[in-house]
Amino acid sequence: MAKALYNLLLLLFIIFIFFPLSGSAQYTGTIRVGTPITATENSNPWRSPSGDFAFGFQRLQDNNNLFLLSIWFDRIPDRTIVWYPRGTNPVPRGSTVQLNSRDGLVLRDPQSHLIYNTNNLGDEVAYGFLNNTGNLVLSRSDSTSLWQSFNNPSDTILPTQTIEIGGVLISRKSETNFSEGRFWARMLRNGNFVFNTKSLPLNTDFDDDYYTSGTSDDVNASNSGFQVVFNDRASISVRRRNGDQFILTPRSVPPVSDYYHRATLNFDGVFTQYYHPRNSGSNQGWTAARSWPDNICVNIDGGLGSGACGYNSVCRIENQRPICECPQGFSLADPNNTYGDCNPNFVQSCVGNETGSPEDVYELLEISDTDWPMNDYEQINRSTIENCRSACLNDCFCAAAIYRSDSCWKKKLPLSNGRVDTALGSTAFLKFRRSDIPILTPDRRPHNKPRRDQKTLIVIVSVLLGSSVFINLLFISAACLGFFLIYKKRIPIHNQTHQASGSNLRCFTYKELVHATDGFKEELGRGAFAIVYKGVMPNGSETVFAVKKLDRVAEDSEKEFKTEVNVIGQTHHKNLVRLLGFCNEGTNRLLVYEYMCNGTLASFLFGSPKPSWNQRTEIALGVARGLTYLHEECSTQIIHCDIKPQNILLDEYYNARISDFGLAKLLMINQSRTMTNIRGTKGYVAPEWFRNKQISVKVDVYSFGVLLLEIIACRKSLEDLESGNAENAILTDWVWDCFQEGRLDSLVENDLEALSDGRKLERFVMVGIWCIQEDASLRPSMRRACQMLEGVAEVAVPPCRSPFSLTTT
Repeated sequence: MAKALYNLLLLLFIIFIFFPLSGSAQYTGTIRVGTPITATENSNPWRSPSGDFAFGFQRLQDNNNLFLLSIWFDRIPDRTIVWYPRGTNPVPRGSTVQLNSRDGLVLRDPQSHLIYNTNNLGDEVAYGFLNNTGNLVLSRSDSTSLWQSFNNPSDTILPTQTIEIGGVLISRKSETNFSEGRFWARMLRNGNFVFNTKSLPLNTDFDDDYYTSGTSDDVNASNSGFQVVFNDRASISVRRRNGDQFILTPRSVPPVSDYYHRATLNFDGVFTQYYHPRNSGSNQGWTAARSWPDNICVNIDGGLGSGACGYNSVCRIENQRPICECPQGFSLADPNNTYGDCNPNFVQSCVGNETGSPEDVYELLEISDTDWPMNDYEQINRSTIENCRSACLNDCFCAAAIYRSDSCWKKKLPLSNGRVDTALGSTAFLKFRRSDIPILTPDRRPHNKPRRDQKTLIVIVSVLLGSSVFINLLFISAACLGFFLIYKKRIPIHNQTHQASGSNLRCFTYKELVHATDGFKEELGRGAFAIVYKGVMPNGSETVFAVKKLDRVAEDSEKEFKTEVNVIGQTHHKNLVRLLGFCNEGTNRLLVYEYMCNGTLASFLFGSPKPSWNQRTEIALGVARGLTYLHEECSTQIIHCDIKPQNILLDEYYNARISDFGLAKLLMINQSRTMTNIRGTKGYVAPEWFRNKQISVKVDVYSFGVLLLEIIACRKSLEDLESGNAENAILTDWVWDCFQEGRLDSLVENDLEALSDGRKLERFVMVGIWCIQEDASLRPSMRRACQMLEGVAEVAVPPCRSPFSLTTT
């Protein structure tokens, strides 16, 4: 009896001690190891001590059987989510999350399959704590933090949270789809807080910045930014290294004592700071304090990607947020995604055999105050609106044309970066077959305007019907004669349209190029296979271009030559020089390129004064991105085979543009087989050229590695012996010695900007050494090299190089 009473008292003592702990753990913020939560409507989340925040499962609005592991505001009606594990999807009913001492948070599906955990913590987790700022912290027994949700944000930051260098926010795919979207906010090493788009989640390349804080300082590194701070007074700023702050938030925001605050990179790409009354009885909801950028429709203006909306869509701004609409004649590819692509409800041009004149087959729908400013394939200067209309109507490749400021731009589908802007004063023409012209709705933009020639036709018909038979006969005879003369006049113009089949390249006559270059008078440069001349476009536009006159072209048939030229013409990237056209008349084979006003990288890099460190690193990244495109992203893989500073040109903004790509096949070289003919330039040639080994894209990686080291040191790969620097004549060997001996400062000498950016300097040097490994299998792909240069992929210490002598080349 005494023993039974003892056991009962012991049980009551255990219940008295432990039950309050387990019950209050959900309200004190402390989470014990082994504590689980199950994904159901009635599960109890872990709550912060104030009750403002909760961690657990939220059921999705549009699916009763899916739940999202998340942190949310728990005292407001809509329970706004502020954190969720990035890269995971909602989980089915019955899934569990548990705090594990070894792996931290462990999320499993109902079959106990692992979905997510916070592993690699470095030590055992003793407990978790959800604090009153909304930060979930996993700690050791001595309270040292091992993991924080604030350091692993999804799309939102909260007061007291920071974004360090390398930190990112990634938008959702839509308002209710929590998979990764295409908008990224990043704190870069150069000091800027920037927003970019990504076409695919796995793509490592970002499109151009559509917002930047402008807190990078190339002159004084101590003034550059290093951290985005959302402080406890609800002010967002970029903190500079010298202690100054660049304030982003408006000065007057409601106090945190009365309002909740958050800043979210929304699914539409707009970064917005919001506030909400703490009073749960308020119906005010979230109010925007400030958004960045002001007009995303206009700010996303890069050459790649669809823009703020999907392809063929049109973007307009309402309350600083984008609204996306399909133009008439188009419909959403996914009816559930209004921000996605628009498909044409018609058959595009140049499909099938057309009968009749273009005016008989096609009609143009006119849209005012609308533009798709990217991806032009032809520009006509000094144009009238009627000439623009006619140019698109008579070009089967033209799906749309934009007229603005006496210029006309022709475009093919898909259209990108569409926007409504009444300040542009532009007129867009969308081309339809007459049988496919959409029904016009006057209450919706884009809208149609009656054509001037239609009004004229109505007047003529009215006059004819009201006149005598004799006058009618005169009118009919005059009209027939007029149509005959116009048709005769148009025949030679139409016959003068030279265009390569399947591309946007213009086929020039040799006579045209002789005239355009004034008899090949002004030479821009020359190489082993060609001389480049300066010319002026022979269409009255005064557009300057470069004409490359090929000397030693493979003796292929005309069809094969055009095939290879068309492959080059179909490559479009902001870091490649664009091919505009060609000439193929007997032995006269010439290529016409856009003109790069700042010349070659060689003259820029090895001249005086030395380019800035920031300029050099951006040029290196540009070359890497261009080569990545040639190797992996264009429709036909292209191995350049001759990467060197003379083949990197600089546009008006000193962006790197790779030239001469695709010429290897034109210049009697077969890239796909083992070669005995060496292609390349002394100092840049990979070892496999000399060893009868298979040639692959890795020969370009090797040449890029040498080029990268030249960019770093502002020194040629092979120094002239007369320069007095014979001891370090081979750049690659000298760089390896400096790296091995820890003397990277010797590579940049007195370049204070480079010396103050020591981490990037070391990273760039290591990437260069990896690229010039003698064993091609050790070299990274250009995509990987690009990731390492950008700092998004780790760079391991490169192995010792074999003593391959470049002087043998």
